[in-house]
Order: sequence, then C-alpha cells, then structure tokens
Amino acid sequence: MIDLFYWPTPNGHKITMFLEETGLPYTLKTINIGTGEQFKPDFLTIAPNNRMPAIVDHAPDGGGEPISVFESGAILVYLAEKTGQFLPKDLRGRTQVLEWLFWQMGGLGPMAGQNHHFSAYAPEKIPYAIDRYVNETNRLYGVLDRQLAAADYVAGDYSIADMAAYPWTVNWQRQGQQLDDFPNVKRWHETIKAKPATVAAYAKGDAVNRPAEMTDEQKKILFGQTAASLGTKA
Repeated sequence: MIDLFYWPTPNGHKITMFLEETGLPYTLKTINIGTGEQFKPDFLTIAPNNRMPAIVDHAPDGGGEPISVFESGAILVYLAEKTGQFLPKDLRGRTQVLEWLFWQMGGLGPMAGQNHHFSAYAPEKIPYAIDRYVNETNRLYGVLDRQLAAADYVAGDYSIADMAAYPWTVNWQRQGQQLDDFPNVKRWHETIKAKPATVAAYAKGDAVNRPAEMTDEQKKILFGQTAASLGTKA
C-alpha cells in the first residue's frame, strides 16, 4: 500500500496520474499547503523540503521497513521501477524518458510556476517579471512542440515523462499561452486529458475541499517562508 501525501497541484497530479494508470493501491493523505500542514514535524520526516507530494511505500520490493520518497520526479522513477511500467528498461529508451523528466523538473515546472506566481499571486504586478516567465514558458512549449512533432508522446511511448509534463500545461491560459500556437502540444494534451486514468486522477483533486481564492494569510504561508522563520537556520 502506498500512502500519498498530496494536494491538488500540478506536482500532486503527476503522482495520482501514475497511480491511477497502474492501479497500484494507495491512500490519499491531503496536506493543506495553504494552512501550513507541510511544515509539521511528522511530515518533515517524510519530506524534508516541506513540499508535497511525498509517498510512503509500506510494501517495498524486498520487504523490510517502509520507504519514504519525496520530490515528484523521484517518486515517479521509484514507482515506475516498482511496477515495471512507464519507464523503459533498455538503455536508450530509459535515457530519453529521464532526459524529458528532468527537463520538466528543471525547466517547465519551475518556469511555469514562476509564471503563475508573478501573474496571479504577487502583490505587485511587475511587468518585467511577468514578461520574463510568460516568454520562457512560451519557449518551453515550443521545445515540447518540436519534440512531439515526431512522436505521439514525449519519449515515444506514454511514460512518466508525459505524466510529469502534462499537469504543467493544464493551466496554459493562465500562463499566457495559446495551445493553437502549438498544434503538437495541443494534440498530445487532448490525448492525455481524455485518458480514463487522467480523468480519475483529476477527479480526486476536485474532491478536495479547498478555497476558490487564496487568502493573504495563505500567500504568506506559501511564499513568505525563510530558513529562520521555519527554525531551520543553524
């Protein structure tokens, strides 16, 4: 059984997409990031970076004590290796999937995240910052579109690379993008959106009770923390 510590964000959706695709049994444990549950000591033992998602696998391969994993990319690799699905075993296929997984982790996710922050959450609208991240998101959509010109999915067959990238394209309008400008991304996006596992994963997110708009206090919790404020500074 997998315990998934979760909130319905793009990174959270990655993991429910994988779990729904494979049918691996899991228990959803919500971590309300707007109220600061990610900073509680018991959660920090699982996710020392005070971010979700994180998992605890109570039945790891080979037996023994439960294994906890934090960081969405690491979780996807762990689960793919556990199930033998969505990560090729051959050297070339595995390498390509991992390339695009890390592309999402180091590029699409952080840049789209900053796009969201400065466009929607920052108390001051800074045109330079908004333009910077809208433009970089646009560039990354272009990279993805070129890659998808030759294949149905990012690395050939459907894989954890697609599950990682898709949730970061769901809010394309909020990111100042137009899917019609990227026909290959649009085709890929609509294909994944229609998958029964994707529908089920997002339904889990829709069932979580969360406010329609973020309050100033929630923004302070999410965006105002430092090492000193969390008591982690040496």
